[in-house]
Amino acid sequence: MSRVKLTDTVFRDAHQSLLATRMRTRDMLPIAEKMDQVGFFSLETWGGATFDTCIRYLNEDPWERLRALKKAMPNTPMQMLLRGQNLVGYRHYADDVVDKFVEKAATNGVDIFRIFDAVNDIRNMERSIKAAKKMEKHIQGGISYTISPVHSNELFAQFAVKLAELGCDSICIKDMAGLLKPFDAYELVKAIKSKVDIPVQVHSHSTTGMSVATLTKAAEAGADTLDTVISSMSMGTSHSPTETIVEILKGTEFDTGLDIKALLEIAAYFREVRKKYAKFESKFLGADTRILVSQVPGGMLSNLLIQMKSLNAVDKFQAVLDEVPKVREDLGFPPLVTPMSQIVGAQAVFNIVTGERYKVIPTEIRNYVRGLYGKPAAPISDEIRKLIIGDEEVITVRPADLLENSYEQMKEEIGGLAKSEQDVLSYALFPPVAKAFFEKRAGK
Repeated sequence: MSRVKLTDTVFRDAHQSLLATRMRTRDMLPIAEKMDQVGFFSLETWGGATFDTCIRYLNEDPWERLRALKKAMPNTPMQMLLRGQNLVGYRHYADDVVDKFVEKAATNGVDIFRIFDAVNDIRNMERSIKAAKKMEKHIQGGISYTISPVHSNELFAQFAVKLAELGCDSICIKDMAGLLKPFDAYELVKAIKSKVDIPVQVHSHSTTGMSVATLTKAAEAGADTLDTVISSMSMGTSHSPTETIVEILKGTEFDTGLDIKALLEIAAYFREVRKKYAKFESKFLGADTRILVSQVPGGMLSNLLIQMKSLNAVDKFQAVLDEVPKVREDLGFPPLVTPMSQIVGAQAVFNIVTGERYKVIPTEIRNYVRGLYGKPAAPISDEIRKLIIGDEEVITVRPADLLENSYEQMKEEIGGLAKSEQDVLSYALFPPVAKAFFEKRAGK
């Protein structure tokens, strides 16, 4: 057994989970050199919601952030989270946009692409995996972990086999809601390792209070790499503390070999940085065991609470949490990860606030039932399908097959406001938001 390696998520998922993704590049760069010296397997710095938030709220160019972090941390592989055909957005994009985005992400600094799909439909991952392979980058196939009557360790292990066959260099068990229990993690890692001969990484949020034990058991089962975060940005809806895992494994056959003193210096830095973002702080900082039933990830919890406040219906928050698993069952048990968490959550809110289930149905729910997000893990009943889309036909092809190439059209639309191919991609992903960002940049 070799040392267990660690990926620190402080530059991406930690502040996405705790601080509404609001950490600015200028608060990352002063500590970057120290982070680069620790000896992490990788640093997660990009992807997920960071791209959108940079241009929507922070007036920052996400591509510039990527380049700046890569320059500051040349020795540690840079990792991003890519939502398959959704890239860093909330819908499927055309294949040519996927190809160009992956190419530019690779040339601007991404070394490891963690690619997943919200409903574990491998068809939605194939194009981005192929594109990353063309760029000769490390491809980590993500499995969106969830619990339901139709999900099992065997199912996840078979999915890992398919990912390996597509050319993935490693597998990530992505436990976004903190549902992966310690002994289940042990069995799941064993199941996957028995089927594939590539490294396995475990990503587990602390929301339910189980993650430290989960990572420990995963290491014992043979997990090669664990996702952690520096202690001052850990726990709650975030991840297990890096220092804690280092100390747990110290002196064992799984010893990470990382220097606790260097980590404590980094923790002190982020303890001060975190204070700057206090107004964005997640309200769910302890262990929220309601999630063991509702399966609602931490970020989704915060968003649901905001929605209920805007509707002056905070008193019905628990009712919404109770409704989420019912909607999820109606929809074939999709994992609650972006964008499915938002889609299922919105329907649950409408069901409770209106007092009538499916009286109001968002377009995204209709599109999901039509098959435009991929194939559900379990069939949707005829009753629910008719209630949502009537007699419309459900598509069975890969959803992106219905999309025409659009990169050149986007390039023409944005015109001179785009100063690079990266700008065109930003516009292709988030047209109104990117255009406003470019206009402000140009002083218009």
